[in-house]
Amino acid sequence: MPSEQVENYLKAIYKLAEHERRVTTSLLSEQLRVSSPSVTEMIKKLSDAGVVGYTPYKGVQLTARGRKKALRIVRRHRLWELFLVEVLKYRWDEIDEEAERLEHITSDRLEERLDAFLGYPKVDPHGDVIPTAAGSIDQPEYSLLADCRPGTKAVVARVSDTDSEVLQHLSRLGIKLKKQIVVRDRLAFDGSMTIAVDGKEQYLSRKLASQIYIEHT
Repeated sequence: MPSEQVENYLKAIYKLAEHERRVTTSLLSEQLRVSSPSVTEMIKKLSDAGVVGYTPYKGVQLTARGRKKALRIVRRHRLWELFLVEVLKYRWDEIDEEAERLEHITSDRLEERLDAFLGYPKVDPHGDVIPTAAGSIDQPEYSLLADCRPGTKAVVARVSDTDSEVLQHLSRLGIKLKKQIVVRDRLAFDGSMTIAVDGKEQYLSRKLASQIYIEHT
């Protein structure tokens, strides 16, 4: 099996498992943009290789070995994202595809050099934790901005990176990592809210506020 294809599957399963109760073959088909029969065939191969397990009605799960491999590729992806932003001055909404290409051609030695060059960072430009070289990850517990009440003072700790248009809009609102915000108002009937960023009031729908994770101050 081509290593890039395997890496894409393992990373997709890992990322879907962060948000979904069950990682189904249909979800993988949608995520990877390949046909369902192709996904089913690949899952069988990955199962034979000992990196995933599949149980009908329970979905696909990474084995311990598969999770370690997935975290290694996630680590490389997030290191490259940080390099692109910090060194090459890319915007945070235009780095995913570039990092996707780079993660597959990164050797162990290059990964080590990249990590050292960046100062052994803990998070990527979106606030996602960078897994360790040993293949482990310690996920902090953050609150969703969408769940905060009026009067809440907080700092942006993480932003979902699944939609580049969302990231672009947040940039226009002045919202970025470590930015201090205050919740001014929240409408009970639809969850939309008004927040203050750098003294300016901004409107957020509940859907948008659900993409932002915060730490209380």
